[in-house]
Amino acid sequence: MSAEATPGTRARVSSGAAEAWTAASRFAVVALMLLVIFVVFSVTQADFLTSSNIQNLLSSVSILFVISIGMTFVVLTGGIDLSVGSLLALSGLVLSKLFNGVGLPIVLAVLVTIAAGALIGGFVNGVLIGRVGLSFFVVTLGTLSLYRGIVNIWSGTKTTYINSSLMNDIGFRHVLGLPVPIWIMIVVYLVAFVVLRWTYFGRDVYAVGGNIEAARLSGINVPRTLMLVYAIAGLAAAIGGIVQAARLGASSPLVGDSTPLDAAAAVLLGGTSFLGGVGGVTGTAAAVLFIGTLQNGLSIAGVSSFWQQVVTGAILIVAISIDRIQRDPGRFRRVVAGGGHGPTSTSEPDGEET
Repeated sequence: MSAEATPGTRARVSSGAAEAWTAASRFAVVALMLLVIFVVFSVTQADFLTSSNIQNLLSSVSILFVISIGMTFVVLTGGIDLSVGSLLALSGLVLSKLFNGVGLPIVLAVLVTIAAGALIGGFVNGVLIGRVGLSFFVVTLGTLSLYRGIVNIWSGTKTTYINSSLMNDIGFRHVLGLPVPIWIMIVVYLVAFVVLRWTYFGRDVYAVGGNIEAARLSGINVPRTLMLVYAIAGLAAAIGGIVQAARLGASSPLVGDSTPLDAAAAVLLGGTSFLGGVGGVTGTAAAVLFIGTLQNGLSIAGVSSFWQQVVTGAILIVAISIDRIQRDPGRFRRVVAGGGHGPTSTSEPDGEET
């Protein structure tokens, strides 16, 4: 016997379909913008469309790409990880200490560093947010400062060189005609895509982001899911830290300051909703390539790096604004008409009237 759908159920289904459509639409817009700026820079900048520059472009965004893929998992659950930049710097320092200080073989040092990043992400941010129930913003803002302080104290604010053939290979070796960082990007993307699309864990991530109470009532282990997504963000930050150290040939305490902003801009611009439950890594990948192409083209054109930061910040603001407008166009119309003000937090219930 079939049960007739209630108006509330139909509304939720309609809302979910609309959100998925807006995410797909935003991905299409980003892909189109990527194509447009690629063509524009190819025509206007003689040094842009060359094999060496394209490989340099992709290699230069590899770190942001990997971290943004990890950040996508967090944002899909309705959170954000502001500590990934500091954890990136900490991971590079851990690698340096294990190799130069403890004397571990470089392969083992790399593996331990990756594991440490995942454990730090899962058992610090993940436990405090998923099990203790603290705000993701407060926790990750705190760990951002905590990890950065540890980096500065432990390193003495000094850069430490890492002399290793393996690290040099990670940073600059070509395999089948492409630099290793590009292959790392490809592998990370494919693994993340498969996990989100075809695993029960991926289903749980979307469910928690869509409605955390409904996910809990349906039997999903919400605390474990949150711990795992922050572990994935930590894992991605550690991989990014290793690639960063490989490309620099050193562990630097100065890296990663703008990484959370850049990663958040990429994730949101790629169609993943700041409120969770909608989006994916394909949109994030396209957005990272868009930001990287824009910055690369502006650099070739002689635009200051400070103006590039202005552009990235503007992109983030626009992405969040578009997300809120698409979520509740009625509220936006009321604000424009002078009938009210926007929400002061992302947790404000949609449609709430005061």
